[in-house]
Amino acid sequence: MTARAQLSVEARHGHLAMLTFSALVAGSFSLGGQVANEIDPAALNAVRFAISAAVVGVVIAARGEGAATRAALAAPWRYAILGGFFALYFVTMFVGLKTAPPVSAAAVFTLTPVMSGVFGYILLRQIMGARIRLALALGAMGALWVIFRADLSALMAFEIGRGEAIFFWGCMAHAAYTPMVRVLNRGEPILSFTFWTLSATAVIIGIWGRAEIVATDWAGLRPLVWVTLGYTAIAASSMTVFLVQFASMRLPSSKVMAYTYLTPSWVLLWELALGQPMPPVMVLGGIGLTVLALGLLLKE
Repeated sequence: MTARAQLSVEARHGHLAMLTFSALVAGSFSLGGQVANEIDPAALNAVRFAISAAVVGVVIAARGEGAATRAALAAPWRYAILGGFFALYFVTMFVGLKTAPPVSAAAVFTLTPVMSGVFGYILLRQIMGARIRLALALGAMGALWVIFRADLSALMAFEIGRGEAIFFWGCMAHAAYTPMVRVLNRGEPILSFTFWTLSATAVIIGIWGRAEIVATDWAGLRPLVWVTLGYTAIAASSMTVFLVQFASMRLPSSKVMAYTYLTPSWVLLWELALGQPMPPVMVLGGIGLTVLALGLLLKE
């Protein structure tokens, strides 16, 4: 296989990883929106990341990669940086979902490609062409249309909800995380890199939210909270962290984060599956713009 063909195969694997990522992460918006007011965000995320790290640790042990994982702990400050970005993103997500509708929060998430493109240029000097800039602009317009619920008066007044505003700062941290993976990775296996990133995230959130963890009535939580905890720990943490790191080593940052444009569409399907009403028809126009933006971003 030629070097060019090998690069093409690697890129396809990266695209498949991010397609899976977009579907999995959408579920955390819909499930999280239903339980956000029943458990403190710090408590939920500290436990979910501890479980996520444990799951990845079991996989590493089963594959006999313990020595490589221990060696990957060199320069642990790298994982503190990545874990800090992730901690900020996930905690603000659940804080935001206390007041923001899941589809609206997912629309805020679709602003990350724009920010990721900026961070990609600053950290990696990844240049965006005219088509990429157009796609990001369209995606941002679609996201804003959904965030403001197709209300032109609200858009003109820029009356953004408190939950969306809080989650925006977390999305900025997520956007910086993507190019930082490539900056900080020193050739370590992705699985080992994922394990230490998850572990660092669990430690950071655990220290910050230790009072909330102790105060939570874990035995009194309803089953849906435990379902959400299990889903976010395994599908929306262990798997998605691995998928983003896998794709970040194969695709430019802007293309990795381009798949976030599919998130509102996936969330809409999740919401319908969970028995929630269809959003106003006008909102669907914004979702259509984000899908169009994805097509432009992925075009070679």
